[in-house]
Amino acid sequence: MTESVWRQSILNERHRALGSKLEESWNNMALPQHYATCPYEETAAVRYRAGLFDVSALKIINVSGKDALAFLNELVTADLAKVPAGRSMIASIVNEEGGLIDDVLVYVDGPENFRLSHGGGALEEALPVVAKGFDVSFERDDDIHILSLQGPKALDILSPHTPMDLKALPYFGHGKTTLFGVPVSLARGGYSAERGYEAFCAAKDAVGLWDKILEAGQPFGIMPVSWDCLDIVRVEGALLFFPFDMPHPDTTPWEILMDWSVDLSKPSFRGKEALIKRKGTERTHQAGLDVLAPKAVTPGSKIFKDGAEVGVVNSVTYSQHLMKSLALVSLKPELTALGTAFTIKDGDETFEANVVRTPFYDPMRLRTHPLDERA
Repeated sequence: MTESVWRQSILNERHRALGSKLEESWNNMALPQHYATCPYEETAAVRYRAGLFDVSALKIINVSGKDALAFLNELVTADLAKVPAGRSMIASIVNEEGGLIDDVLVYVDGPENFRLSHGGGALEEALPVVAKGFDVSFERDDDIHILSLQGPKALDILSPHTPMDLKALPYFGHGKTTLFGVPVSLARGGYSAERGYEAFCAAKDAVGLWDKILEAGQPFGIMPVSWDCLDIVRVEGALLFFPFDMPHPDTTPWEILMDWSVDLSKPSFRGKEALIKRKGTERTHQAGLDVLAPKAVTPGSKIFKDGAEVGVVNSVTYSQHLMKSLALVSLKPELTALGTAFTIKDGDETFEANVVRTPFYDPMRLRTHPLDERA
């Protein structure tokens, strides 16, 4: 699908007031990539208090019809029949050769109603191809706006202002309710490696909700936060970003360690046979490196061991919170053991690095998945 006109968030004036020039875009929408505030201060807000992101650049596709479940189960690698209404699941989408073309978060609203949230991949090109023969309809919702409140105080800020029992809402749970009296769908999740909630609302309600959330959060130290901050916290949390963490044109889920997104027990899905054949033939595996550098290295930098090129740097950040330079990388599978040492060549500079456990921040994922919520 070719698009020549950027989508626009109705919150753009709020972003401009915060210092954004809205010069960058992603997913065909202008982004508040930078604010006038320091991204490390914004990151501290997310880690210790709460930060409010505008993530309306995600694309939402509404899918409905009596064959909706069967259609989606042919489209994605996960088994959505196992996901009850009110829950969601991350799934991969592959082509007939087993190569990733997108990843998608599927919200199950009912037996015949689903919402797909996706980034910059080829989901929308695949929909009409896979839909042939199914009684199903799908349509992108460009009116929807998504406000993402992330951080340990997010629950305290939102809970008094919605009738939903947010404390009881499980990770990847969602439901229709109101927030500050405005109709929304509230979902628990996000892209920050913190406890967080995402409010899906109509465009006409987004500015008012943005203002009310910030007002309610003032006693808790809330901050509006930019996509610079989002880049930092998602790399700290080792959360992959399609296609930047998929180095091959035909990267498989096996190569980025997203085996959990593939259910081979399903009778069929597009690319299943290719994935079965390609399992065990991975060219690279996803890994995380600590880099001995006082800054973020450059994405695309080559990784060497004993003089031989063995991998590539995908996503990076300098984490002031962890006081480390971090890199999400692709390495030859036999070289991903913890502690393995490498050299990164970044232009004219050379840096030493070694494999560490990921996520870099909160390696046990206690922030998003507290022990008392685990089965």
